[in-house]
Amino acid sequence: MATSKSAKKATTADQSLLMEFFVDCLKDIYWAEKHLVKALPKMQKKATTGELAQAFAGHLHETEGHVVRLEEVFEAIGKPASAKKCEAMAGIIAEAEDIISDTEKDTMTRDVGLILAGQKAEHYEIATYGGLITLAKTLGLTKVAKVMAQTLAEEKAADEKLTDIAETCV
Repeated sequence: MATSKSAKKATTADQSLLMEFFVDCLKDIYWAEKHLVKALPKMQKKATTGELAQAFAGHLHETEGHVVRLEEVFEAIGKPASAKKCEAMAGIIAEAEDIISDTEKDTMTRDVGLILAGQKAEHYEIATYGGLITLAKTLGLTKVAKVMAQTLAEEKAADEKLTDIAETCV
């Protein structure tokens, strides 16, 4: 029975390239998480409502944990933890800084802008971790996938919290 091209097994070279891509993506999200650790306190300080400031503070603590988890993932796959500039997150962080400078302090407009910027970061992370989990499973890295699934759940919860704040407080 003939097999289609899409059904053929991955070669060792394919697996090697996939692992290389996986590691590259890990470096990207590692950079993103480390830079969010720097950006979140600024966003917290500039938030108008206490609820939003508290949400940013709570997510800062989680994000510090995400950095540690990524370092554990690098160790689990035998690679040094290193970062590669994440252009997407760099843009989202720059946009958040623009929102802060372009809005009047102590206004709901600023909070709305900060919520949008925060959700853009969360959505990027949700997409990235979802893809990394699938890649990890494909590569047979089930323990790594489980570690990243915990982070994905926290990113989704942070996004939901920002939505709740937008709907109830701002």
